[in-house]
Amino acid sequence: MAVVEQIFPSLTWRIRHIAMYPEHSYDFVKLENDFDGIHFGIYVDYELSGVVSLFIHGNVGQFRKLAVLPDLQGRGLGKQLMEYLIDFCKIQKLTKLWCNARVNAKEFYIKFGFHETDKTYTADGFDFVMMELDI
Repeated sequence: MAVVEQIFPSLTWRIRHIAMYPEHSYDFVKLENDFDGIHFGIYVDYELSGVVSLFIHGNVGQFRKLAVLPDLQGRGLGKQLMEYLIDFCKIQKLTKLWCNARVNAKEFYIKFGFHETDKTYTADGFDFVMMELDI
């Protein structure tokens, strides 16, 4: 059984590093404003297995660094984190949720009702597209 809980920002770093940028330094995955965000972790058998970070500006939320440990991907943990995150944003009365999605993962976000914008960029060897969800 997987359980989602709010977690301390520094707990996200190990998961981000392993799942997203294992070839970079550990410090690479730390965000300058991590301590301004709200962070969620998904636990499988009491072990932190995935994370996502939310940053709220007014009534708009941006989520960053959705990551699930590689050996646990494909089991619905990312889906469970996203559902929790969207529900949390609804409770907080946010009107929009957005992210900069890796282009190769955009179909995942479309399943939750996100739509692509025309804003794209490349960073760290990955192509990104801004995606938005009206809540």
